[in-house]
Order: sequence, then structure tokens, then C-alpha cells
Amino acid sequence: MEKSMAINLLLFLYLISSSFFLCNGVVIVPSSAAAAHRTVLEQRGGGPYETRYFAQTLDHFNYKPDGYMQFRQKYLVNDSFWEGRGSPIFVYAGSEASIEFIADNAGFVFDVAPSFKALLVFIEHRYYGESLPFGDIGNSSTLGYLSTAQALADYAALITDLKKNLSSEHSPVVAFGGSYGGMLAAWFRLKYPHVVIGSVASSAPILQFDDLVSPYTFIDIVTNDFKSESESCFKTIKNSWKEMDDTLRQPGGPQKLAKAFKLCRGAIPEYVPGWINSAFIYGAMTDYPTASNFLTPLPAFPVKQMCKAIDNPTAGNDTLSRLYAAMNIYYNYTGTASCFDLDSGSRIGFDSWDFQSCTEMILIVGGSRNESMFPAESYDYQKQLAYCKEAYKISPRPHWITTEFGGHHIKRVLKRFGSNIIFFNGLRDPWSGGGVLKSINPSLIAIVAPQGAHHVDLRFATEQDPVWLQNVRRKEIQIISKWLKQYYEDSRK
Repeated sequence: MEKSMAINLLLFLYLISSSFFLCNGVVIVPSSAAAAHRTVLEQRGGGPYETRYFAQTLDHFNYKPDGYMQFRQKYLVNDSFWEGRGSPIFVYAGSEASIEFIADNAGFVFDVAPSFKALLVFIEHRYYGESLPFGDIGNSSTLGYLSTAQALADYAALITDLKKNLSSEHSPVVAFGGSYGGMLAAWFRLKYPHVVIGSVASSAPILQFDDLVSPYTFIDIVTNDFKSESESCFKTIKNSWKEMDDTLRQPGGPQKLAKAFKLCRGAIPEYVPGWINSAFIYGAMTDYPTASNFLTPLPAFPVKQMCKAIDNPTAGNDTLSRLYAAMNIYYNYTGTASCFDLDSGSRIGFDSWDFQSCTEMILIVGGSRNESMFPAESYDYQKQLAYCKEAYKISPRPHWITTEFGGHHIKRVLKRFGSNIIFFNGLRDPWSGGGVLKSINPSLIAIVAPQGAHHVDLRFATEQDPVWLQNVRRKEIQIISKWLKQYYEDSRK
């Protein structure tokens, strides 16, 4: 593959002028250098990736007399560092968002691609972003093609076709994914081991299903995150819900709440408790050790910063003022918002995911104990069932995922047939309660970081990254290198 000597020289100068970490010959490029090679890529035109479309089969599992339908599936490609035939292909599993959003938060693969000489491919999940089979998200009659099985088959079909078109059928493929994408990456390796030689499944709650995890685990972890920062912060939050409920019931109470939180005109004060709830949950998920802009712009350690705001002695004893200060950390860290419209900022791909959560992705969360920082609430599957019947006229299948991919006795079962999967979990991430936290065999490896948050390992490296995070990425690189070395050795036999 021909490349401009000027561009290669410029990239080289950027790399040697920036600090970087060397892990077994693989360079992890911090954010400044990552931004530099993004600049180089932009000089080629089209930004850090090229947008392409694939004629994807709508239904991979049924033959119909009238033929088959196709839809345009979007995917992104970065071939800046790829050396062509035989070089690795890193595939990032699209999940419940547009593929650009996912690629922009997948810095790890951008950082290591130059040293692995890897082709980067980001595949958009059907029914998200622009990959809409029926032009929009559809309705109950057309949404039935939205499933994990169909999505995995999409990935397999697209990758197989792409490798053929590139005359690179023998290139090894490694899959990456975080959160739901991490679940897909793990299942992809299990279901299509002939397509993908290994997977990095980050913050993948593949055990967050009925009979596998307590419905209280998720909120327990959020509570522990805040309580570990400050006991007084925890108590203030815990006691605030009753105060807000009492305020809303009083004459003029809604107006008082609107004033306390500087709500925008038209915002509904009764939604404030749920809006605050979302900030604490997503703040715990994204409790990264460096500043981030994943779901919303946040400082490093947002849980600590929210608790500092709540515990600030200048706030006095006014609970609402303390909570308002915390909400400014989560929703207005940039300081640009003059009022709050109560948009949680977390509705990326919401409608399609709402359907998935009514079919097979019945993730067991929502229970809150008396000891929780949130109001006590029992997990009630019947409420979800009633909602799904009303919204989509369907009944969820809470045990289908574990039937299709496994889950019960996972250590014993995966030991028999699974291989080459990294399960990363940060224990400050509430989804870690449904993750694989112990290695199953020498090639099914759990990496656990007590200080880690939601798929923090897959973010861009920065010069401020703590040593533990550098070590996590170093270990992942070593494992991926081992997979590739074994693949090439086997290919020569």
C-alpha cells in the first residue's frame, strides 16, 4: 500500500517529539500524540477514518420465497498504518449508538494500530446511527430484526466480505468492544471463532441476567463509590430524596425546586429527582482518572468532585443548594449552561435500545436496598413486562441470552470451548457486578482494576493516566501480541 513519504515523515516527527510508553514493542500513544496523528490523517482528507457502506442482509437466518432484503450498514475504516495482506485487522463492535460516537471514544485501538500495523474497522450496529433497515427505527413489526444474533451475523458477513475484497483472507481479526459492545465482542469470539481469533471485552456485563446476579448489585456499587469518597456526601444524598418529595408536595414546592436548580422555562420540576439520579449513576460509571467527554464533559474523578461540591462548607445546610452544586459538576462542567432543561444527556440510541431491553437484553438492575444512597425499591420484573406489552405488544424473553450464549456455571462451561477473550472490569463501574471477574483458563483472562470505571482501558491514553491504567493496557497488548504470534506460527505449519 503506497503512502506519502511526507506524511510518514510528519507522523514520525510527531511520535518522536511526544512522550510515549513502550510495551513489548507496541507504542501506546498519549492523547497529545494521538491528536497529532489525527491531524496527519486529516491532511489526507476525510478525518481519522473513511466512511463506507455495506449491502447487509436483513435476515441471516430465514429463507423466503420472495428473496431477501438488504440494508445499507455503515462502517468506518482507518488504513493509515495497515501493511496490507496478512497484517492484522482490529474490528470494533458497534453498540447502542452511532458508529462515529463509538469510534471517537475508542482511542486504545487508534493508539496501538501503528505498532501492530493494523487496519481499523468500526461496524455500526443495525438500527443505530444510519444503519436503519427501514429508514427509521421502525415499529414492532419491523423491529423484530433487531437482535444480538443478527448483529453478530452482520459483523461476520461484513468482515468476511471485506477481507475478500482486500485480498487479505489470511489477515487475523481481533474484536474490541465496551459495555454492550463488549458483550458482543465476547459472544462474537464464541460464536464465530473462525472469523475472529480473539476479543477484548471491556466492561461487558455478560452475567447481568436473571438467576446470575442480584438486582441490587448495580446500585450497591454506585452507593459504595460515593460512600467511599465521603460519608457525609453519602448521607446528604440519601436524605435528599425525601426532602425533594416533601418539597414537591407543598404549595409552591415545584416552583421552589425549579428556582433551586435554575430550570429552564418549560422544564418539569417533578422530573428533578430522576435527573439527579441519572447524574449520580452515570457519574459512577464514568468515574475516570482523567478529564473526559464521553457522555458529557467531566473532570477527572467526577464522583470525588460531586462529593466535594456537596460537602463544601460554604453551601451551608441547604440540601438543594448542595445538590445543585453537584449537578453543575455533571451537567455543566464547562460552565456554558445558564439553566437546566433536565436532559440527562444519556439518550444515545435510546429508542432502539428500549426495544432491545424489551426482548432479550433484560439486564437485571433497579433494585435498591435500605442501605442504598437511593430510595429503597424492590426489583419488579412485572413492571417491565407490563411496559413492554404496552409499548411494543411483546413479552420479554429474560432467559434467552443465557440460553443462546451461556452464563450459568460460566467458568465450567467456557473452560470447555472458549478461548482468547480478555474480560476487563473496573470495580467502580456499577456494571462490573455482572462481569467476569476471575480468569477461567490461561486464554480466558479477567483483568480487574479496583480503581477502574466503565471501559476506561479502551479510551485514548493520556500523559496523566495512572500507573495502574498503563499496566492494564500493557497487559492487554501483551495478550493480543501473543494471540497474533500464535496465529502466524500456526499459519506457517
